[in-house]
Amino acid sequence: MTASAAPASDPYEAPGIHLSGAGLMSLRHLARRGVSPSTRTIAGLPGGIVTRKRGRGSEPDDVRPWVEGDDRRFIDRNATARTGELHVRTHHDERDRAVVLLADFRPSMLFGTRRALRSVAAAEALTLLGWRIVGDGGRVGLIVAGAGEPAVVRPAGGERAMTAVTGALAHAHAAALRNASPADPPLTETLSLARSLLPSGGHLVMASALDTPGPDWDSLLTALAERLSIRLLLVSDAFERGRPAGFFPYALADGSRGTVQARRATQPDAAEIDPRLARLHACGVEGLRIAVEDGPESYAPLMERLDAVL
Repeated sequence: MTASAAPASDPYEAPGIHLSGAGLMSLRHLARRGVSPSTRTIAGLPGGIVTRKRGRGSEPDDVRPWVEGDDRRFIDRNATARTGELHVRTHHDERDRAVVLLADFRPSMLFGTRRALRSVAAAEALTLLGWRIVGDGGRVGLIVAGAGEPAVVRPAGGERAMTAVTGALAHAHAAALRNASPADPPLTETLSLARSLLPSGGHLVMASALDTPGPDWDSLLTALAERLSIRLLLVSDAFERGRPAGFFPYALADGSRGTVQARRATQPDAAEIDPRLARLHACGVEGLRIAVEDGPESYAPLMERLDAVL
């Protein structure tokens, strides 16, 4: 089933279905916004408030003009003498964060009933997190799981890394839309690939609905969680959470169409933890659920809070 969209000459170019590299690059401005008071609690993540890290870090970052409130101990004498105006030297946290983003673009993710496909929402959330990580001096890589060979971008830093990540996401998504394979390959092989890209203590952030993850998923995830810090963004469509009873038409990537009968799905309690997240918790993996219909504006504060625990 595809997301609702205005008619277009090419259905793959419709809003909510097409994934644009330029559009993902433009999400950079959202990545630095503060947490809104209405930010929802992240299931499984410690604490409900993001706090500033104590201290100023020890790695030099930049030299800028002094402003009211700056600590005079950090005045840069050379820049001040050269310009005749007070300048301060800023610093940043010296930790080296390596984060691999894993986007699930398998056939089951090419589904949506509100605003966008689940695959598009996954890419938006991961991109917002990626911008935050490189903005703090970290390194970002990417693995895209699809019906064919996975796309891989090795961890790197800076805007150039995000250009590679967003471009790979857009290219892989276009290929996934045009792949007529109806079945999901297992995610277990993709997990093994992530292990090879990250050092011990690195971070893996997956965005998936976890449909048919494959055999031995729990055991492999448990073993990998002993070596890496793993987080999951559980992508959820409104139709899954509150499906009405009835007959529903659908269209597949190969052009075939049909109708499926579905029973009514009970709307879960907002405070209830998704059983998939509870199952992951038992494997040593924490996560949160993102709703496809909410969009990047709502994902940004959630990614800020996730960034704080990576």
